[in-house]
Amino acid sequence: MLKEILSDLLKIDDILFIVKSEGAVSEIRSNSLGIKQKDQWITIGDNDGPCHMHINAKNIKKARFVMEDKPERTSFSVMFFDEKDERILGAFFTKMYDENKNLKSDRKKLYDDLFSKYGSKETIEFT
Repeated sequence: MLKEILSDLLKIDDILFIVKSEGAVSEIRSNSLGIKQKDQWITIGDNDGPCHMHINAKNIKKARFVMEDKPERTSFSVMFFDEKDERILGAFFTKMYDENKNLKSDRKKLYDDLFSKYGSKETIEFT
């Protein structure tokens, strides 16, 4: 199911994938990225291209749909965590607001539809 969620996120324009560690942050936009899996490794992007990522599916134990209130807006994302509940990957919905700081209903619907597709559960556990 992990690859399916990632595939669905890649179909949505303006998703920002963020891989974060203590020493580095990598940001990759979803627009026109492909996905494939070989054994436990999921590759997002073109392996021979200038920007791609490899995800060890065995290390991701859950996904969490997150709506986080911030000053003047709410952020929308799907976060992926390991067995220690450490975030491995975040997929952030960008361009959610217009120039007047109003939530765009079509962008919010994309988040809501994805949430509904996966059972309207905040946390999805992978086995």
